[in-house]
Amino acid sequence: MNLILLGPPGAGKGTQARILVEGRGMVQLSTGDMLREARTSGTEMGKRVAAVMDRGDLVTDEIVIGLIREKLTTGTAPGGYIFDGFPRTLAQADALGALLEELGQSLDAVIEMRVDDEALVARITARSTCGDCGEVYNDLTKPWPADGRCANCGGTNQTRRADDNADSLRTRLMAYYKQTSPLIGYYHAKGDLHSVDGLGEIDAVAAAIEDLLDG
Repeated sequence: MNLILLGPPGAGKGTQARILVEGRGMVQLSTGDMLREARTSGTEMGKRVAAVMDRGDLVTDEIVIGLIREKLTTGTAPGGYIFDGFPRTLAQADALGALLEELGQSLDAVIEMRVDDEALVARITARSTCGDCGEVYNDLTKPWPADGRCANCGGTNQTRRADDNADSLRTRLMAYYKQTSPLIGYYHAKGDLHSVDGLGEIDAVAAAIEDLLDG
């Protein structure tokens, strides 16, 4: 199964992706993680990535698709793949579709996580993560444990992103609506789009996604 999670920053895509990884044996393909891994890999593709990033340039769609191709053809994913942070544009969506077709694979579902903007502001300004394992917490819905230790790994490194503030989020939302939200209509027209209410409790959202995938 190949799956895309869509939604604005702070919608909970990363949290739900981790639940799918743990529950279904899926592999999360994060654009950022792939770029960081490639940069230090020493492969030809990795050298291209390092050169671009060292110049401060944006990594091209061609390079990202190349990294995804490597993962899909050499990786092992018993439950399939979750695309995280890609595609972000219509051109990238076309490129991903062409790659999957070339490899004899398909996109099984695109799940849109719908969250009201003001609710996003409240959620994201309360967000923190474990700096050791990446587990996500929220002061409103999933607070950092009272004993000061991450419930997942036992670490004590609670961190907050510098851009998790209202002004920064509104800027990121504007970029999302301009660049990425057209994908909603794109995948709806293809019959791939499903929507869930991202404002619910984490377990409730996860259950809604499971129902969609099993339906």
